[in-house]
Amino acid sequence: MKVTEILPGSPCWTQLSTSDVDAAKKFYGQLFGWGAETDPRPEAGGYTMFMLDESPVGAVAPLMNPQQPVRWMLSFDTKDIDATTAAAKKAGAQVWMEPMDVMDVGRWALLSDPTGAAFSLWQKGSFAGFGKVEEPNTFGWIDLATRDKDAAVRFYTEVLGWEATDDEMYPQVGLAGKEFGGVMDMGEMFPADTLSHWNPYFLVSDVDAIADKAKQLGGGVLHGPEDTPMEGGPRIALLHDGQNAPFGVFSVKM
Repeated sequence: MKVTEILPGSPCWTQLSTSDVDAAKKFYGQLFGWGAETDPRPEAGGYTMFMLDESPVGAVAPLMNPQQPVRWMLSFDTKDIDATTAAAKKAGAQVWMEPMDVMDVGRWALLSDPTGAAFSLWQKGSFAGFGKVEEPNTFGWIDLATRDKDAAVRFYTEVLGWEATDDEMYPQVGLAGKEFGGVMDMGEMFPADTLSHWNPYFLVSDVDAIADKAKQLGGGVLHGPEDTPMEGGPRIALLHDGQNAPFGVFSVKM
């Protein structure tokens, strides 16, 4: 589906920070059929767009410092990044990088929510974000694993205006009646030292085939594949690439 409008507060982009950009380009290119277009400007620092049918679907960039984790990062749209950053800080967020101009393409800020999950804010300039979503091999869902589910839901509903279901196990979040993600309490399923974190999920035609292919390409399976317990729910798997960056895939039942 071509993206024509991105609602403020909703996920607008995802990018991978990695220790090996060339390996990531090869892995995701073979896994999802993505092309890669690297910005040639020196000030872009090797930033590379992942493309599907000439539409941007994500990005990959080198780590900004060696201590930075190899991970996919989610960005949320805002019309006023300075005001949203201030509201997030007031609500308990840690601001790691204050709003800054990114050439002519937009303004960006890096934060973590009160439970420790990192995310970024994006105010569009010449670039809005996803060009295509919710079709095979494109972005389709966000998932937060956190140590304090209730606190996380309060934060994002307050700062980004999200709506949340009252499901005790897995409240789903969205805007304007459209759900785009969920929040999970990590509990004892994760090692005690695992920090709260967001993961993007990509829609695929066959979760099991993609999981097998990820293993063949040097990645692996962290969880699944499995059917979700809700009636008519998707089949999901949590995978990792060759540099151990986690990401999810899901398929919907027709």
